[in-house]
Amino acid sequence: MKRILVIDGLGGGLGSEIITRLKGIPDIEIIAVGTNSFATGSMLRAGANRGATGENAIKVSSLDADIIIGPWGIVIPNSMMGEITTGIAEAVATSKAIKVLIPVSHPRFLLVEETTSSLNKLINLAMEKILEILDGRVDSTEEGF
Repeated sequence: MKRILVIDGLGGGLGSEIITRLKGIPDIEIIAVGTNSFATGSMLRAGANRGATGENAIKVSSLDADIIIGPWGIVIPNSMMGEITTGIAEAVATSKAIKVLIPVSHPRFLLVEETTSSLNKLINLAMEKILEILDGRVDSTEEGF
């Protein structure tokens, strides 16, 4: 069974939508960790198997995760209105898990190939990538991964 760690903050809307779409995938455990209790509660209501809140919960959960998914701000200290601490960003970035990061906009950070795709389309692409990972079509040991 693969452990998928969903990380979100603020209201937990993105994480909740991700969890809703993950629920139909067999042989996974969905762990929701919010940067605040409101985000965690939203993700638990969406159907996560387990949930926790805060920096230490993210640090501990990142150790055992096979896949981490969330907005790309989870690897940027002080993003998401300051909810992402340096400790959270470091725990996610250094985790051995494969990270699937959704490129939602952040002030003062521009992706070179920034997309104008809808959030719905970005989540669909993230779900496709997770299915590729679970099917073994993505190798995290590849150079440049």
